[in-house]
Amino acid sequence: MNSSAAATAAISWIAVGLLGLITGSFLNAVIHRLPRGISLLNPRRSFCPGCGKTIPWYENLPVASWVMLWGRCSGCAMPIALRYPLVELLTAGLYLAAWGSFGLPVAPIFWIFLSLLIAATFIDFDHLIIPDEITLGGTAAGLLCATAVPSLLGASLWWQGLLWSLVGAAVGYLLLWGVVEFGKVAFGRRRIRSSDPLQLELSEREGEALLILGEESLPLAEFFYRESDRIEASCAWLEIDGERLEAGPLSVSCTSLSYGPKEWPINSLSEAMPIRAGVTEVVLPREAMGFGDVKFLACIGAFLGWKGVIFSLFAGSMVGAVIGVVMMAVTRGRSGGRIPFGPYLALGALIWVFTGPELLDCYGAWARGESGPFLLLPHHHSL
Repeated sequence: MNSSAAATAAISWIAVGLLGLITGSFLNAVIHRLPRGISLLNPRRSFCPGCGKTIPWYENLPVASWVMLWGRCSGCAMPIALRYPLVELLTAGLYLAAWGSFGLPVAPIFWIFLSLLIAATFIDFDHLIIPDEITLGGTAAGLLCATAVPSLLGASLWWQGLLWSLVGAAVGYLLLWGVVEFGKVAFGRRRIRSSDPLQLELSEREGEALLILGEESLPLAEFFYRESDRIEASCAWLEIDGERLEAGPLSVSCTSLSYGPKEWPINSLSEAMPIRAGVTEVVLPREAMGFGDVKFLACIGAFLGWKGVIFSLFAGSMVGAVIGVVMMAVTRGRSGGRIPFGPYLALGALIWVFTGPELLDCYGAWARGESGPFLLLPHHHSL
């Protein structure tokens, strides 16, 4: 390689790294604003969530500003989470890895996909949701990218790229939708019985309705993924709006609360909270996972095709199971809370992007009993 070519290559690597840092800074805004319903365009400038100060450009430089500010806001000294520079560095690192592995024209498409994975992962960890802007918007982006660059999925014509992207999205959606539906049938109800009445409470904190059962406290909205979901309980007594009612059946849905023949609209109960009851049996609805994961796997399929979908689901499940077992062992079964599945799907997709096809080739060689070292084949994304 002559000096001119080497200089051009170096400049391209530096440009990609800077693009990754800048995109990572934008993703931090997406991660903070999108689940809170804050527009990405208004306010246009970044701001401190503590004091509301508009952050000047020289305090908003990726990584560098966090280091210079010692991880604190210059206005109110509120700590700036270490996650911010980590997201920027992670994005830059993945952009560089995609550039080195694929080059043009595929690398820019994977930059889009990797950005979606990063945003979905951190939002799901923080809020246990993956917004439709990422899942449905990402699926549409995957379809467009596969049409524009059919080699993304090993195709040569635009309609072939679109077709295989549609197949991947459909397989991803239907596969995980089936898991969710089966899980609802098999494990969709959690029944708790107690010989002594267990206190159940419906209360509101910071504008969010909560269900408190014993020492467990969960957002009430988490129980109503479907309109048919109901919390049902056999009560020894119920206290509501200062009135104590005798034994009866309690039913709570996303729209109403009923106790025996009486019924109250759920949106009219804020002033009556806290509502308390002594329950001897309660049945709580639950889901195997959220529908955001279903749409997220469709997005993954639109970019990676049906093989990438199956690999991402399998690898994500394996990693999630291992981490879940480790957490249960470390906390002795008291980990509490709900572990989101989206980040594990994202990790499975990430593994597929960089090494998935080669791992499948190695596994196939091992399954066929072929001897010799496991040599990684040149990277390709076939149908």
